[in-house]
Amino acid sequence: MTLASALSFIDVRDQQLMRRLNRWPAPRWIRVWMLSATRGGDGCFWYAIGLMILLFGGPERFLAVGSAALAAGLGIAIFLKLKKVTGRRRPCAFEPHCWATLLPPDQFSFPSGHTITACAVAVSLGQFYPVLAVGLAFCALCVAASRILMGMHFLSDVLAGAVIGTALALGVVQLMRAVA
Repeated sequence: MTLASALSFIDVRDQQLMRRLNRWPAPRWIRVWMLSATRGGDGCFWYAIGLMILLFGGPERFLAVGSAALAAGLGIAIFLKLKKVTGRRRPCAFEPHCWATLLPPDQFSFPSGHTITACAVAVSLGQFYPVLAVGLAFCALCVAASRILMGMHFLSDVLAGAVIGTALALGVVQLMRAVA
C-alpha cells in the first residue's frame, strides 16, 4: 500500500464518520458535556489544574508544571506549523453541523491542537502524580472527543494530536527529570 492510497483510505473513513456525526442530533446532555469539554480545552481547565498543583503539589510541583508547560508549548509550535504545511480543511468546510455552532479558531484541521495540548498536559502531570493520571486522561479524552463530535476535527486529526501530545509529554518529562 502506498502512502497516497493509505491517506486516501483514511480520508474516506474520516469523511464517512464526519457525515454521520454532523447529522446526529445528540441528546442535550452530550451537547453540554462536549461544549464544556471543548471550552475547558481552550486552556482554562489546564491553567486551573496547574494552579492547584503549584499550590498543593508538594516538592515536585515546579518540575511537574514546568514539564507540562514546556510539552504544551512545544505542541502549540508543532501544530501551528503542521496546520500550515498540511492545509487540511476542517469538517465544517465540507458539511454543516446539525447542532454545534462554534466557529473554528482557524481554517485548518490537521492535527488537533486542543488534543495535542490536552495530552501533553495530562500525560506530563500524570507522570508526576500517578494518582491523578486516570482523571487527567479522562479529561484529555473528553477534550479530544469533543473536537470530533462538535465537527471541528476529523478522527485522524485527533489521533495524530494524541500521539504528538503524548510523545512530547513523555520526552519532556524524561528530559526534565534527567536535568533536575
